[in-house]
Formats: sequence, C-alpha cells, structure tokens
Amino acid sequence: MDYRASIQAVIDLIEEQLYEEIDTERFAAYAGYSYYHFQRIFTEVVGMSPACYIRRRRLTEIVRRMYYDDRPIYEIAFACGFNSREHFCRAFLREHHIHPQDYRRTRMSLRLYDRVVLDDTFPVLTPRIVVLSEIPLLVYQSDEAFPPHFWNRYNAEGRSARLSGGAVCEDYGVSLWDNKNNRLHYAIGIRTEDAHGDTADTVPLTLSGGLYAVFETPRTTHLAFVDVIRRTWDYILNTWLPQSEYRTTDAPPFEVYTEKSRTFCETIYIPITEKENNR
Repeated sequence: MDYRASIQAVIDLIEEQLYEEIDTERFAAYAGYSYYHFQRIFTEVVGMSPACYIRRRRLTEIVRRMYYDDRPIYEIAFACGFNSREHFCRAFLREHHIHPQDYRRTRMSLRLYDRVVLDDTFPVLTPRIVVLSEIPLLVYQSDEAFPPHFWNRYNAEGRSARLSGGAVCEDYGVSLWDNKNNRLHYAIGIRTEDAHGDTADTVPLTLSGGLYAVFETPRTTHLAFVDVIRRTWDYILNTWLPQSEYRTTDAPPFEVYTEKSRTFCETIYIPITEKENNR
C-alpha cells in the first residue's frame, strides 16, 4: 500500500506548526491511523520517527537563522520551538557532535534536513572515467560512526591548516570498509606532499592507483551542501552503478573538498572495473 500521500499531508501540517507545541498523537488521528501504526508508517516512508523529524527540522531552521541572524543563539532556539538552553544544546551536540558556538564561529557545512517532499527527484550525473596514480596521504582516523560528524570536528578544530602549516589545500575523506567486522572506518587528511605542519596523531594512507569514476556533486549552497553530498552518494550507489557497465573494486572510494573554497561542490572518486559480461 502507498502511504506517501497521507504522510506528505502530515509533513505539510508539521511544517505549518513546526515552532509550536506539537502532539504527534494528533497527527496520527489526522492521518487516520492508530498511533502505533502511524509511527511505523512515518518511519518507514520518511526514514526517521516523527519526533526525530521535528527535532531535526527545528535544528536545521536554527542553523539557517544563525547564518544571517546576529541575535544570541538561544533566542533563536527559543523562537524555533526549544524551551530551554540545556535541551537545545544537548540536541545540537547530539545531532552535529559540535557545540552551537563552534558552528557560529566557523560556519562550516553541517548535515541539515530540509522539508521532506516525497516526490523529489535528483538530477542525472555523468562521471568522468579516469586513471589515477597512487596518492599518498597523511590522515586522522575517525572515532565517529557517522562521517559527517567527523568532518564537523575536523573543520571546527582547524585540522587541515594544522597539518599543512597554514596553507589552504584539498582535504581527502576516505571510506575504508572492514569486511571482517562489517563496519566502515573513515579517515580525513591531506596529501603527504602538502603536510608541512603538525602531523601528530596522523597515520600514512596511500590511495590505490587505477580506474575511477569521478563525480562532481551538483552546485548548491552552504546550508544544503551536506545533504547534496548524501544524495549524490545515494545516486551513485543505487542508480548509476547498477545501470553502468562497471562495478566497484576493493580499493576505497574517496571524496575531495577544500572547505576554505566555499564552492559547495565536492569531487567523489569511485574505484571501478568493467563488469564481467562487458569484457
């Protein structure tokens, strides 16, 4: 059964009342479902619970306002539905793994959540197919389960400039899949040749040479950037790869971006080889 129309109607109502006191049981009645059934359907269709959607949407709108509104952070939070400083600060730290003050100081690109539109589509992306030589890096190994959280800390702490000795250079995010433990290990750093600063706590990592599909994320804004990156990865893995003449290899994929550039377009490299039936 397609629940998208009824859930979209609920989402539209949530957005109208986003900054008010919200009773999710009332939304279940509005959609015509029992509360349990509504929670299950909403989570299945949207990818998160109603309470999580509301919290993330409020945090997103606070971040948007912080970008242009010079009022104290907590005044903005109160205007957007949070009823205490402590509640807001805990929610922001849990979501982004940095403090709100760190965002206001750096204005880095955070993972934000726009209003969900269930019939939204993504543009077709055509990659360049290139052959790369090995790329030696010096990287920090992530201790976060979610790579965007580690990017937030990497940028907030100025690790790129610390590594480079103050120079602006490209940052590499590398996805290393651990088959034995069935988990992702992530690392961020710069080319070894650019590392003229403090290299403490880094480890060497060499990206494999070979054939790569190279994607550019669609140009966007600071506030939408992390979501566009996520959607680009989804497009590559779930649309482009299954339909292409290539498959991935065991080499790690990686992404390249220069935070100081403020271009809000990153490059994604997918290691590939031809599928057996195309040889």
